[in-house]
Amino acid sequence: METNGIEKKNGMEGDMDLQFLLQGGDLLKVRSSSWKKTRYFKLQEDCNTMWHESKKTFKTNQTCECCPSIPKAFSLADISAVRMGRQSEGLRKYTGEQVEGRCFSIIFKARRKNLDLIASSEEEAKQWVNSLQKMLSIINNLTAQQKTEHWIVSCLRKADKNEDDKLSQSEVKNFLRLINIEVDDVYAEMLFKKCDKSKSGYLAGEEIRHFYDLLTHREEIVVIFGEYAKTTGYMSPENLVEFLMKEQREKATLADAHQIIEKCEPDENAKQKKLLSKDGFLMYMHSPDALVLNSDHREVYQDMSHPINHYFISSSHNTYLMEDQLQGPSSTEAYIRALLKGCRCVELDCWDGSDDEPVIYHGYTLTSTILFKDAIQAIKEYAFKTSDYPVILSLENHCSVEQQEVMSHHMRSILGSALVTSPLGDSMPTEFPSPEELKGKFLIKGKRLNKLEASFAAEAEAADDTNVTEEEESNDEDEDKKEENQSKQKKKLKMAKGLSDMVIYCKSVHFNGFEDARKNLSFYEMSSFKEGKALELAEESANAYIRHNVDKLSRIYPAGIRTDSSNYNPVPLWNAGCQIVALNFQTSCSDMDVNQGRFLVNGKSGYILKPAYMRDRGSEFDPITLTRGDWLKHKTLHVMVISAQQLPKVNEKKSSIVDPLVKVQVYGVPDDVAEKETNPIDNNGFNPTWNENFQFDVYVPDLALVRFAVEDYDTTSDNEFVGQFTLPFNSLKMGYRHVPLLNKNGDVVPSAGLFIHIMVLDAE
Repeated sequence: METNGIEKKNGMEGDMDLQFLLQGGDLLKVRSSSWKKTRYFKLQEDCNTMWHESKKTFKTNQTCECCPSIPKAFSLADISAVRMGRQSEGLRKYTGEQVEGRCFSIIFKARRKNLDLIASSEEEAKQWVNSLQKMLSIINNLTAQQKTEHWIVSCLRKADKNEDDKLSQSEVKNFLRLINIEVDDVYAEMLFKKCDKSKSGYLAGEEIRHFYDLLTHREEIVVIFGEYAKTTGYMSPENLVEFLMKEQREKATLADAHQIIEKCEPDENAKQKKLLSKDGFLMYMHSPDALVLNSDHREVYQDMSHPINHYFISSSHNTYLMEDQLQGPSSTEAYIRALLKGCRCVELDCWDGSDDEPVIYHGYTLTSTILFKDAIQAIKEYAFKTSDYPVILSLENHCSVEQQEVMSHHMRSILGSALVTSPLGDSMPTEFPSPEELKGKFLIKGKRLNKLEASFAAEAEAADDTNVTEEEESNDEDEDKKEENQSKQKKKLKMAKGLSDMVIYCKSVHFNGFEDARKNLSFYEMSSFKEGKALELAEESANAYIRHNVDKLSRIYPAGIRTDSSNYNPVPLWNAGCQIVALNFQTSCSDMDVNQGRFLVNGKSGYILKPAYMRDRGSEFDPITLTRGDWLKHKTLHVMVISAQQLPKVNEKKSSIVDPLVKVQVYGVPDDVAEKETNPIDNNGFNPTWNENFQFDVYVPDLALVRFAVEDYDTTSDNEFVGQFTLPFNSLKMGYRHVPLLNKNGDVVPSAGLFIHIMVLDAE
């Protein structure tokens, strides 16, 4: 079997960090105060798989007998982060400060448990962390082509059961199943014989390379290349410019073409002659410039100087929960995950805890608790890693005055000058500051004893009443009966002045109608709406809701009956101008896919500027009944679904092969909502081809999103999810484009993707 692509393509042969991981070593694995056991960890020869066992024997890929949920082997691609020190809840809970420098944690993607480890010395811990981080960096920076090669080579290794660096005919059949393609014995035999030039009965060396080339041949791209390769089988810079302008609808110059050839052409001779070969063209078509997402929109490209209520804001509900709303675990890790996904509004459900320390959990349920101060510490550390723009801490406060003072102390001491505790500027503000002005800052959303204006008056110190009504979520008029009973028991909440004074721009108030809000509420007084009430307003009074949101902030949260942490469709609420549409980030579903798609652009800042007609107090825009106006820009979207590559298996059983189909879905105003799907392809997840055309009418492109979903077709039950990608309509690139695929958790599936053709035309 050929040596692994990571080591070769990154010049890592002989690298000290790589050699350290390949050699491996003992680490103490921590699961509880009483369960701490030595395990031997080692990177496998494929430079991608980490094994750990109780002895230095590496035999079969089993699950760990002590912890069935963590396999003895895991892929480096499954690692989200490696964190030095006692940063995880487990290490903080089960180890002492004296081992701080020897501890580190491996954080996995999806819902897999962290791996908490202790090295024998601080130096060794640093070596493990640095070496793993270097490997992760290399894997994350592989090109699409390299990822494909790496994945196929690792499948070849798995198929080579007797590890003799040769593939027998049965091993070839096994390999084809591993890469998600089912072929009949006749075809497998034909493919085998075509590559077995030596007639030896097995494939080795160059024969495996030929086999690989046959498998990865992309006929659809070869055809496109042939149309423009007018220079004896190569594209000249002029040919490339013609392709970019005619097919990709891009403004391109000869300088752009020269740059692409310099970057993508693997053949040095062709590069010197300023020509692009078929392989170079394939490499270009896999580059970020040829993806369906406009690469300019990956960065912050919108004006960030408008008031923050003029933006849609990525928001999470009950952020502390990892699973369901009734008995699942609460965790600081849930805050970290949401913030790293670009979430800019997190929720903290605060209750009195023991030892005068407030705790966070879902009240009146069996969900576990975390300390308020631990949550604030985690938020501080991870708030601005993905985005520099402000984070709103939405407090649902059920604490006594004494523990509210503790909350106030923790936020001031931990967040320091990053916490906004007074309005920006010297006078009473009349509108919100902008995301740009609030970079790196935290805003508190919660109850306040008096109006903000009072803090500028001489009698600022005198607060008439220390009582405020409790937070809306447990006091909403149509909440379920359990919560109705709770509100009766606890209508009033004593408020600590120190905590009240921290609420500057996001004061929570009850909603008593749009007219009342317009007449009686200041700009910083905001309401929370349960999804049912919000949807009713968005359908029946959409224009009034849009106008309300020109001056105020609105927060939407899931209904109390969603105890399984399911979500609702955020699009109708965005259509009504609602900014803080809070979803359960821990739940994988199409609603979260759409949320991730909405906030995928603008540098993943968590802030998306609303269209101008949703920032205008006199706006006539109504998403339900469309009239003529700036919002009406009727477009026709043409999508050709051409092919897919390396789709992941839905079921890990060797014999299970997907029957893929592709759904193209448009989200937006009701007139734009549409869905079309291809026919399923039998038994081919490796390189299925459809060549099917769809057409959509899109009337309000500013608010539309497009979702590409791949499913495994099933005749007897619901189709199973394979992968998806969602992006704003206005971020689509035209022409021949690759579409990356994300798994249920929103992580990129390495080497998998769709190949499509997009055309957007002005409708007649």
